[in-house]
Amino acid sequence: MAFKLSVKERTAKGADVRTKTAIPGVVYGMGAPAASVVLNYEEFAKLYAEAGEASLIDLLLGDKADGKVLIQDIQYDPVSDRMTHVDLRRIDMNKEMTATVELRFMGESPVIKEQGGTLMHNIVSVEVKCLPKDLVSHIDVDLSSLKTFDDVVKVKDLHIPAGIVITSPNAEDLVAKATAALTEEEIKAMEEAAKPVDLGKIEVAGKKKEEEGEEGAVAEGAAKPEAAVKTEEKKEEKK
Repeated sequence: MAFKLSVKERTAKGADVRTKTAIPGVVYGMGAPAASVVLNYEEFAKLYAEAGEASLIDLLLGDKADGKVLIQDIQYDPVSDRMTHVDLRRIDMNKEMTATVELRFMGESPVIKEQGGTLMHNIVSVEVKCLPKDLVSHIDVDLSSLKTFDDVVKVKDLHIPAGIVITSPNAEDLVAKATAALTEEEIKAMEEAAKPVDLGKIEVAGKKKEEEGEEGAVAEGAAKPEAAVKTEEKKEEKK
């Protein structure tokens, strides 16, 4: 699928052009000077939802074609979660490139379908290296291979299109696994472990220990005068 993005050059600061309908950005890469641009917010949001960060986009700077780019980075407002800035990276079609490719989990695990349980996935994207012409927007993960709770899908098990090499994570890293549903005993044990500690009991126990310690000290203090008297009596007898 071909994607196109139209931008306009800007000379003002990003904060001065940022509105509900406009978002500032920058285009850089391939040794060319960085260009400050402004994009239509709604058009870019729709494009990003379809293209993601691993699809080549035909860039139009004004009415002029400006080569291929990737969406490299997006900044968001921490309060409204609206996009505030976009980085677009120019791509040389004749050189290998790196990109982040999303994993899409397809199908259903037979063991979960038959026995219940939960699908666990530790990885949702991979880093790849390839020529721009070989880049794909996503890689499918077939869950039908999870026929038992012992079956797993690792990075090395992924079906990678020709021309693409995964550089991260490691080939042995776990991508997906089916886990059995918890038994009633396991759930009860987890609930017991999660029960809050009764601080009142700890405080009472602590006070009891303090009181016992004080009583021991008093008893020990009371014995000392008696011992001292006996010592004095022995001294008198020796004299």
